[in-house]
Formats: sequence, C-alpha cells, structure tokens
Amino acid sequence: MSSASGSPGPAAGRPRVRMTGAQRRRQLLDVGRELFAERGYEATSIEEIAARADVSKPVVYEHFGGKEGLYAVVVDREMQQLLDRFAAALSTGGHPRQLTERAALVLLDYIEEETDGFRVLARDSPVAGTEGGFSSLISEVASKVEHVLAENFALRGYDPRLAELYSQALVGMVALTGQWWLDTRSPDKREVAAHLVNLAYNGLSHLDPEPRLVDPR
Repeated sequence: MSSASGSPGPAAGRPRVRMTGAQRRRQLLDVGRELFAERGYEATSIEEIAARADVSKPVVYEHFGGKEGLYAVVVDREMQQLLDRFAAALSTGGHPRQLTERAALVLLDYIEEETDGFRVLARDSPVAGTEGGFSSLISEVASKVEHVLAENFALRGYDPRLAELYSQALVGMVALTGQWWLDTRSPDKREVAAHLVNLAYNGLSHLDPEPRLVDPR
C-alpha cells in the first residue's frame, strides 16, 4: 500500500529489522561511509542514507543531527583506524628503512582493505568546521613519523628541527601516490612501496646538511 504521497516508505514490502541503538548507529555509519565514498558529501542526501538503511529520516537525525554530523563521525572513525595502524607499525622500532617500508605498506594495505574509507578521507572535508579530511590526515601521520626522523637526523648530525618539514614531505609523497594507486592498483602494492622507499630512503641517506638551490634566481 502506497503512502499518501504515492511513494512507498523505506520499509514498504518487507518487515523492518529491529536493532538496538548501538547497532543502528553502526549501521548508519557503514551506510554513510559507503554513500560518501560512492557519491561524495554534497551529492549524498539524507533521503538516500535513510532509504539504504531502511529507516525514516528522523532516525538519522536522532543519531547524528543530520548529514553533517554523520559525515564528521565517519571521517573521525576512518582517521582513527588508519592512525592506529600507523602507530602500531612504528611502535616496535627498527632501522629507519624498515620503518619507512612499514609506513608505506600501512597506507597501501588500508587502501586495499578499506577502499571506501580511503575514498572518504581522500576528499578534503567540504563541511566548515569539520575536523578531518586528507590534509589533516597527512599532518596527523607526519607527526608520528617526525620523532623517528628527528632521532635519525640527530645521529647523522643534521638539524633535528627540520624533521617536521621532511616528515610532511615524506608522508605527503606516500599519501598522494596512494591516491593514484587507489584507481590503478598496478603495479602490486609491495612494488609500489619498494619504489617509494627507494626514493625516500636513498634520498634521506644522502642528505646534504645545508642544501642550496642551483638556480641563481
């Protein structure tokens, strides 16, 4: 039976699945993640989110206050998951080259295993005041890499205050390559990681302590 507007409700034709509040929240987060990855924030509507979750719009508002609130929690959840992976990979220590390899593979593994999550993060936040997005991700990961570089710089006689600059450059290089690999998926991720480490580590191992531009301008 159609509603007065002529359109069936979200649960029309099948029984509604009963969930606890926590289960419903997780479901809406998963649905939002999927839609934001497919269509982007602007092109995704509350109506679509509710329909795919098989709930009414007020349920989405009840849990998140609207699309902006849902988007913010999706981004925060994905950022935390990826940062936890980086923290685990770098926490056991090791040779700087091994740490660089681990960091590159963490991102490529995440892209392969959590493609929707990375697609959401790779779009800088379109919502004013929302923490997160690609630039914030790079800064957060770079802060975890910075202390590793600072220790290495100090041992080699380089200015450890430059570790912040180099960590931003390294993480940015890996993250942008990850964006490219997201769609190509070729070559294999381990080969991509090997090339990234080749450029990064061999460059770091032969740093000029006082670099100068060769162009006189």
